[in-house]
Amino acid sequence: MLPLYQVLTPEGELAQDIHGSLDEATMIKMYENMVTVRMFDRKSINLQRQGRMGTYAPFEGQEASQVGSAMALAPGDWLFPTYRDHAAAIVHGQSMARVFLYWMGHMEGSLSPKDLHIMPPCVPIATQLVHAVGTAWASKLKNEQQVSLAYFGDGATSEGDFHEALNFAGVFQTPTIFFCQNNGYAISVPFSQQSASKTIAQRGAAYDIPGVRIDGNDIFAVWMTMKEAKERALAGKGPTLIEAITFRYGAHTTADDPKKYRDQEQVAEQWRRERDPIARLRTYLERSGLWNEQKENELTATAGAKIDAALAEAESYPKSRPEDMFQHVYAEPTWMASEQKNELVQPAKKEDIPA
Repeated sequence: MLPLYQVLTPEGELAQDIHGSLDEATMIKMYENMVTVRMFDRKSINLQRQGRMGTYAPFEGQEASQVGSAMALAPGDWLFPTYRDHAAAIVHGQSMARVFLYWMGHMEGSLSPKDLHIMPPCVPIATQLVHAVGTAWASKLKNEQQVSLAYFGDGATSEGDFHEALNFAGVFQTPTIFFCQNNGYAISVPFSQQSASKTIAQRGAAYDIPGVRIDGNDIFAVWMTMKEAKERALAGKGPTLIEAITFRYGAHTTADDPKKYRDQEQVAEQWRRERDPIARLRTYLERSGLWNEQKENELTATAGAKIDAALAEAESYPKSRPEDMFQHVYAEPTWMASEQKNELVQPAKKEDIPA
């Protein structure tokens, strides 16, 4: 089995010297981002339970993987998130209000800031991987210094798109970073029942792509691995496959019950107690004299205010209309789409309905 790369241990101690690799300001920003997105995640679950938002995909437990990888990007890089990667999108520059809008059923929730390349959350499993390879290839052909980062879970590696994307990226040496958050389950199916491979990272060898297996709850390891993968890509050395070992504490989405397919109390609480990404970084920062209770209180107050402001903005947005589903599909509506829209907005009269 490939070794697990780790820089910051679960006890909050350094496993290797990071002098010259990470500055104090970056470490503090990492912590602030992780705390903020966890608060956002918990708020979103509460909103869904209150009926103020639709089905939601929580990510608590996976903050280090998303925040650390997104922080390694430049504004011009491409981001291809799944339906669970709102933390990465927010860190890369997507507004929290837009993320709220997405889960409230507004198409405008998929829009990206004009100066950023954040693609809409991808719900079909693994299809975003081939898109990421395409943008990376275009960047290479245009001599642009940009990488494409594609997020996906362990379940996506069982799809054909995963293999097609890696094969194409390997052949054409595209500047693509494949970032797998292996949280152990494809909804309810454990990885052991998906593949005989001991790791996902080892699959890169079939396509002559470097595969790296890292502690996905160690934000230092995530960030440093991403920086190295990006340097390789921009130097014309092609793609990298990163397998980040992590765990989602809660359900796959608010529509399922994880207790039905795993020992929720034992497994989730053990990860939370022993390997939580936020707790280990806070321990390190406090020991280094970079963090204290006062700063913690200030952070949670500031983050809470930002989240509340984003929610107020989203909830004041005009309500979606059923006919909105016909927008943004065709440049010029087809006759069939136009007919369907008319039938929707102009319900049939009672005398037109056959007896």
